[in-house]
Amino acid sequence: MADYQTLLLRHEGGVLHLTLNRPELRNALSMAMVAELRAALAAAEADATVRVIVLRGAGGHFCAGGDLKDMAGARMRLADEGPSVLAEMNAAFGHLCGAFAASRLAIVALLEGVVMGGGFGLACVADVALGGETVSFRLPETSLGVVPAQIAPFLVERLGYSQARRLAVTGGKLDGRAALALGLLHELHGVGAELDAALQRVLGEILQCAPAALAATKQLMARARLHAPASLVDEAAEAFTRAALGPEGMEGVSAFLEKRKPAWAPV
Repeated sequence: MADYQTLLLRHEGGVLHLTLNRPELRNALSMAMVAELRAALAAAEADATVRVIVLRGAGGHFCAGGDLKDMAGARMRLADEGPSVLAEMNAAFGHLCGAFAASRLAIVALLEGVVMGGGFGLACVADVALGGETVSFRLPETSLGVVPAQIAPFLVERLGYSQARRLAVTGGKLDGRAALALGLLHELHGVGAELDAALQRVLGEILQCAPAALAATKQLMARARLHAPASLVDEAAEAFTRAALGPEGMEGVSAFLEKRKPAWAPV
């Protein structure tokens, strides 16, 4: 496993636990951390033993957004490199969220403390978002005179246009209960043992699902956001046929008839 400077990695039973590890800065996303997250995701996707990624933050916070030191450094380079230096930095956060959104793996986010900026984006693209009671989502960009440029598309996708717009124009702040009511969180629990127990339950449920079928389902659902259902009928039928005639489909039916767990499910 690669040597990461800003992340902690633990691979256990088909699950890669990926912890943002800059607790002294509430796990602010430096460009180094963005690059390491992309690298860790790519490595996990290339590893057939990894089926789920759990994202969380060290020290009681998930992520406080972009690292201000990187931002200041980019501003100092404006005279020589022009506005593109800021544009490229900003785009890196969008590419990070997009990569996790498009992953074939199941993505689970454990959200505690502050969730801002690129961390907010990662929360939006997680397949399952579990919150601790300390969680606080913030969208302060417009109150600071800037734009939540890379977060906005993922926020619209997660919450819908109306709620995303409301949060943007009010410099939105959400506690755990409000985030749960809006669907930004799927579950809310007490921190510590209660949240960890919820995570283990969810991981157990995910690992009962066939990995290739899960990936194909995620891909089809992603396309369904942008296309009318009727236009996907043939594509969906092809996806079903490939799965049904493939090794997972054959194993799943056999396991059902034989009243046993399929090969991909933990014992």
